[in-house]
Parts: sequence; structure tokens; C-alpha cells
Amino acid sequence: MKISGGEALVKSLVNEGVEVVFGIPGIQIYGIVAALRDEPSIRMVTTRHEQATTYMADGYARASGKPGVALVVPGVGLYNAASGVANAFARNSPVLLVAGQIPRALIDKDIGSIHEVFDQASVLNPVTKWRTRVTRPRDVPDAVFEAFRQMRTGRPRPVLIEMPPETGVEREEVVLRQPARISRIVPSPEQLREAADIITNARLPLIYAGGGVAIADAEKALVNLAEATNIPVVTSNSGKGTIPDNHPLSYGSCFSPMAEQPSMNQLFEVMQSADVVIGIGARFSLGNPAGEASTLININIDDRDLTRIQSNTVPLHGDAKATIEALIPYLVEAGAGNRPSPAAAVTAARNLISHYDQRLDDPPYEILENIQAAIPENTFISWDVTQFGWYARTHYKVNQPKTYFDSGYAFNLGSSFPTALGAKIAQPDRPVICMTGDGGFMFNASELATAVRYGINVVTVIFNNDSYGNVDRDLAEVFDGTYETDLHNPDFIDFAKSFNAIGLRASHPNDLATLIPKALELNAPVLIDVPVHDLKMPRAPQFTFTTKLPWATPQDGLLPT
Repeated sequence: MKISGGEALVKSLVNEGVEVVFGIPGIQIYGIVAALRDEPSIRMVTTRHEQATTYMADGYARASGKPGVALVVPGVGLYNAASGVANAFARNSPVLLVAGQIPRALIDKDIGSIHEVFDQASVLNPVTKWRTRVTRPRDVPDAVFEAFRQMRTGRPRPVLIEMPPETGVEREEVVLRQPARISRIVPSPEQLREAADIITNARLPLIYAGGGVAIADAEKALVNLAEATNIPVVTSNSGKGTIPDNHPLSYGSCFSPMAEQPSMNQLFEVMQSADVVIGIGARFSLGNPAGEASTLININIDDRDLTRIQSNTVPLHGDAKATIEALIPYLVEAGAGNRPSPAAAVTAARNLISHYDQRLDDPPYEILENIQAAIPENTFISWDVTQFGWYARTHYKVNQPKTYFDSGYAFNLGSSFPTALGAKIAQPDRPVICMTGDGGFMFNASELATAVRYGINVVTVIFNNDSYGNVDRDLAEVFDGTYETDLHNPDFIDFAKSFNAIGLRASHPNDLATLIPKALELNAPVLIDVPVHDLKMPRAPQFTFTTKLPWATPQDGLLPT
């Protein structure tokens, strides 16, 4: 059929199951925007800043399990969207960014065309898995096909398609394509049998579950593995929710082996005592906590991470779900199911962790418990880089899969609000809460207009201390005084009302126990202002190591010898 490049793009997206595109209309993408306007099966959500397009696409992808799609103009539009792409890259989230280009004849001529960036796609090289440029309508279906194939195979990270403005409006014969058939990778029977024998003969095996479990929809398979073998589970921060935190074989989440908090040390002692660690979908960015003394059975879809961790590794290259399901019969055959249940020991360790937490006398623990009690278990909760967010990474309990969002190692301040909006669009019938600070919220505060316009009923909790609190404390404690960390904020209640949203104010963070349920019942965009100026927020224990890093303290001796 003879159609424009914009129509070819939109029809190809429809074939891939896309229902929402997050973007801002602009001059170089008019052909695409017009095609979206005329396609009834896709809705376009217009944001107030390009930064939000990719954050929202990321939230949509995480909550729906399907790729999210963002659309921006070239040059500055792409630059603005890059932070959300980086966030999606850090969290292995399938996000397609469609970016316009300048006219074909002017690309990379470096003569100052509107929105020109020389070698534009290279801007996103470090944070995309795959990139292409399409210059003719007939090439669009192949590009979309490959983009989605890339997002659905291996490690699912962001991809980029860029299109000059002429391509969006020119018409020629185009042949559309259907989605690629994706086969799951499974290790060989010999490899599975070897791993099963090692696990069965282990003295103290441990499962370490990372974010790859959720990516592969392997949460149920993980629970089946733990129960079939009586092997307890520790999750990484990105693996939170892959096994319910209230499961009798779940120790909970562990953030960093550098933690000095007593309760976290207890968990690290458990991990370090393991003689066999079954890593599933984990990068082990800070190393295997059990070290070289243990054997690492490493199940990973990304072959670059298979033997990177340590020499004493048995690599199992495969999809987490398919590999677990294929491994269990070999484990049963080898007798791994005869292992006594460690549930009593796991419970004792968790009780000890809880005991230490309660003795710390830190406000965040009590507040987190009250927040936890107020939030339905099926709620999607998006945490920003806040002081409470530090504690949540290890101490917020997650009992349903894929409901806990943060920015991963990207630590993108300001990401949580637009990410939550994207999650709510993906799952409009489930509660979605954003937990942010006043500094982070203001990064994307204008998206409150987007929430009101489209009825995206997210509840946003703003912990408000009129400062960049973490940085303020670090400078005050370590560098003998803070500097330029104070902020001037609006009255967040009036701010919400100015957008026709609803504003509520707490007198103390513990008021969230009643304010959160109230806000959820309102079924509207709600901001809850939580002043924490007078609340003593100690350094989050799992991050005490930051001031021990060489660049975090004033000293001599950093120059190379």
C-alpha cells in the first residue's frame, strides 16, 4: 500500500501492540503526529517537557510489561529526553524513543539548521541498546520490527529510531511486518545437570535474585525453585518483589555489602556464609557477597555478565524463567528437594534484623512502617532519590511483583513523579503513589498539568524540608558546613489547587497513615505536603559508606603516584 512514513510508523506500532505514545508535537515530526491523530487505536499523551516523555514511557513499560514509546523533536528535544532514557537503561526497561531529524540534505552538515545536533544518535550511544535512522517510508517497518525485537530479546534496554521530516510525509509503497517470534534461551541439559549436582551437594546454598527475574516474568518460577529445594532467597534492590517479602524463605533485600547498619550486617553474614550462590538475573555490580570462596551458579540472559563476577563460576546463559523451569526437574532428580526447610532460621534472622531496626531509634523506620500499613499491597509505588528513599531500598516490604519502582544505579533525582504517571496510564484501575522530596518533585512539577488534563490519578507524597537534604547533611557533617542547598518552594497546597488538583498537608509524616488512604479514595491527582523541617533525619545507614569514599572527604593523597 502507498502510505507516508508517519503512517508506516504508526501502523507498525499498532502491529506491535502499542496503545500509548508519550510526546510533544513539533515541527520536524508533523507527519508522525498527523498519523497518530488519524489512528484510533493509539492515544497520544502530551507532556509539558520532553524529559517526562521517556520517564513516563519507562513507568508505562514497568507497570504494563510492554515497551513504552516516546516521541520528541530532534536536537534539544532528544537532549531533554535523554535523562529518562538513561533511567530506563539503568533499570533495563524497554523504551522506544522516536526522535525527529533535520531535513535529509542538511544532516551532519553542521551549518546551523533548526534543532541540528551533529551526529545526533551518538548522543544516546551509552544509554541505548540499538539505534537507527530511517530516510524512506518503505524502510520504516523494518526499523520498527528490529527495534521491538531488540527490546524483547536479551537485556531489554532503550532503543532509538530517528526520522527526517520529509520521511514522515513522503508516500511510497510500504510493506508492513508482523512482530518477530521470540524464543527463550535455555542452557543445555549437560549444563543444567552440572549446576543441579553442585546445588544439591552444597552445604549452605543461597539464591540471589536480581531484576532479571522480573524482566523475564519469572517471579512464580523463582518461588517454585525456592520451595522445591528449600533454598532461601535474598533479592537485590532491583529484584525487590520477585519473591514476596513475607514468604518464609525470603530474607529480604540487600543493597550494598558496604553497609554498616547492624541489621544489614546480619544479612550480609548470611550471604557470606553461603558456599553456593545461585545468582538469577543479577549483575552483582559490587561483587558476589560470598566471594571467591563460594561457587557462583550464574543464570543470566546477558552473556557479558556471565563470568565477569568471579573465576569460580558456573555460567548458565539463558532466560531466567525458562532456565529455572528447566533446572527444577534436574534438581528434583538429584535429590535437592530433600534438604530440610530453613524457614525457622530465616524467620530468626528476619526477627533479628527487625530488632536492630527498632533499636536504631531513627524516625524513618517508624514512618515507613506506618506508610506500609496504609498502602494496599497491589499499589505501584515510585520512589525518588530522597532520604526516605534510601531506607525504602532495603526496608520497604514488597509482596507483589513489579510494584516497586526506583531509578536504580542512575539515581535520577526527579524521576519518580513522571514515572508514576506512566505507570498509572498503564494500570488505571490500580493505585499508584509517588514518594518524592521537594527538590526532586520540582524537576517535573509541571507534569501536574498533564495529570489533571488526562485524569492520571496519582497520589504524590512530597517530603518537604526546603532543601536538597542529603547533600545538605553531607556537606554539614563532612565538609564543615553546607552551601547553596536551601530551596525556595511554593505552597504545595496552593500549587496543587492552581492546576485543579487536590492538596493535602500533614503535620507529621506519621499522618500519612490516614492521609494516604484518604487521598486514594479521592480518585484524583493529589499532592500531600509533608513538612519534615524539624524531623531529625540521620544518615541512612546503608549509605554511610558514601562519606568513606575518597572523593567524599577532604584529604591529601588522591593524586596518582
